[in-house]
Amino acid sequence: MTELVLSARFQKPDSHRITTYLHDEGYQAARHVLETLTPEEVIAEVTRSNLRGLGGAGFPTGKKWSFVPTETTKPKFLVVNADEGEPGTFKDRYLLERDPHRVIEGILIAAYAIGAHKCYVYIRGEYDVPLARFRQAVEEAAQYGFVGPRVFGRPFALDIVIHRGAGAYICGEETALLSSLEGYKGFPKLKPPFPAVEGLFHCPTIVNNVETLACLTTIFAKGAAWFAQLSGTPRSGGTRLFSLSGHIEKPGLYEAPQSVTLRQLIYDYAGGVRDGRQLKAVIPGGISAKILTADEIDVPMDFDALQQAGTMAGSAGVIVMDGTTCMVKALWIATKFFAHESCGQCSPCREGTGWIHKIVTRLVAGHGRPQDLEVLLRTAGAMEGRTICVFADAAAWPVQSYITKFREEFESHIQTGRCALDALVGA
Repeated sequence: MTELVLSARFQKPDSHRITTYLHDEGYQAARHVLETLTPEEVIAEVTRSNLRGLGGAGFPTGKKWSFVPTETTKPKFLVVNADEGEPGTFKDRYLLERDPHRVIEGILIAAYAIGAHKCYVYIRGEYDVPLARFRQAVEEAAQYGFVGPRVFGRPFALDIVIHRGAGAYICGEETALLSSLEGYKGFPKLKPPFPAVEGLFHCPTIVNNVETLACLTTIFAKGAAWFAQLSGTPRSGGTRLFSLSGHIEKPGLYEAPQSVTLRQLIYDYAGGVRDGRQLKAVIPGGISAKILTADEIDVPMDFDALQQAGTMAGSAGVIVMDGTTCMVKALWIATKFFAHESCGQCSPCREGTGWIHKIVTRLVAGHGRPQDLEVLLRTAGAMEGRTICVFADAAAWPVQSYITKFREEFESHIQTGRCALDALVGA
């Protein structure tokens, strides 16, 4: 059995309260860090742990922190990306709702490491209960002296500010999130300069995901070497929280080593495909990830293995589709989402997502044209790598993978004007 790290306290009564967290030796790791280690030593330990950004990018966390300039007169900021808007992903919600003090302890460690005295937590606007729980946790931490002008009674100050988002998916992209925090429209920014050098209010800023920060307590409680070996992979450390949804017997959140295969997640953790039906396709890392067929699920769920398989680990949101799924309609749902959520700043994305959705809508309605598939693929290809952020790429990848791997199904829709699975679904 996997040793639970991130989800170990989820089922405990009042797991979100500070008294329960302290009973479980909470805040001891952060106290140890602030009392015995230098910021440079903290960054070095995180680097040795092989912790990578778990919001989707997978960039080494310690390396990211090391980019913050040490010789600067500007204030430094830590920003927590809790704007979990990727369809099929709900891991951060559980952490904020069921173990918020673990996140706060991670914030303390990260802020100390980079020299930040103010942290902004950008929470998805639809997350009512997680927001209330996290706000209560910050107030409790302040009452105990774990947040405020003298953390643990030491000369280190940290102020945590909670900012509620307004439902814009694009604000999950770190530079768009920073624009929103500054009071502007959530438009992504060109890089360089990178946020670590010039971010929030033109000051050095580190943006970390909720799950990434939640790992820090364990790294400093049990050591970087112990954490690194948990994953079962050479370049990533720790376990991950996998959000499993779709056509499975037991949808939910599962913690597993990153060496776990997609097949194991579906059949060993989630009980297999619902009603004993045949597996058809899987999205392995949130709706942006390229789809995998039933023959491609013997792949480890770490960043590198999935990249080699032609897709990505992303946010670890696994969406399972059985044999009753119409891939044309599934793509239509994805294209509708991306067309709606494009911020409109870059014309390849603004126009491309709209054109793609319009064509796929026509396919679903039974009015497809023989040239539509090539037009879709050309449009998707023209969107990649031509915009400020990777939103356009993320919108293009499902189009490319769905059509490439299920082309016969798309061609059937065009030729017959209807879905061949209608009878099967209605049975």
